Amino acid sequence: MTDPQLAAVIGSLYSYTAIAVGIIIAGAALGSALGWGLICSKYIEGVARQPEMLPTLRIQMFITAGLMESFPFIALAFAMYFTFVDPFAANALAAIKHLVH
Repeated sequence: MTDPQLAAVIGSLYSYTAIAVGIIIAGAALGSALGWGLICSKYIEGVARQPEMLPTLRIQMFITAGLMESFPFIALAFAMYFTFVDPFAANALAAIKHLVH
């Protein structure tokens, strides 16, 4: 494989990784926004049905919201791993060198 072909393969790999990272972050943001909307709407609905349950529902809402909020941070960690470590490029280079020699 010539140098321009190798550069094209690695360039494509980096660009596809960037697209995947964008999709990961967008999916996490969308999931978080939908989760917050559902949590808050159900909290308001529960308080409207039984106002005396307000303290209990508030505690449960914040616990659930805290657990739900960890999802975007986990997705962000994966996205940063793919961005900065990029295990795909190292494996692709090793496979290409193995095929060439």
